Amino acid sequence: MDISFFVFISLAMFAIGIAGVLINRNALIFFLSIELLLNAGNLLFVAFAREWENQTGLIWVFFVLIIAAAEAAVGIAIFINQFRTKQVVDVDQYDVLRG
Repeated sequence: MDISFFVFISLAMFAIGIAGVLINRNALIFFLSIELLLNAGNLLFVAFAREWENQTGLIWVFFVLIIAAAEAAVGIAIFINQFRTKQVVDVDQYDVLRG
């Protein structure tokens, strides 16, 4: 397959992720949209690593996946804690985290 196909798919994934972050106020959709943004970047890393036959892009994908896993663990813990205290998933209601 041509590299432009992967770039187009990654651009579409990134656009959907940005739309999800900007439009939705649901905390879980917000969280999943950020994960979609990270996966769009990963797809580009893999596509260009395959195109240029260089393994450096795959190493970056590994690091991004580690960061995404850590972000998922911490993010879900924060969302669960906030849901237990406020019983709401709207991110506008989460003013407790302000310093």
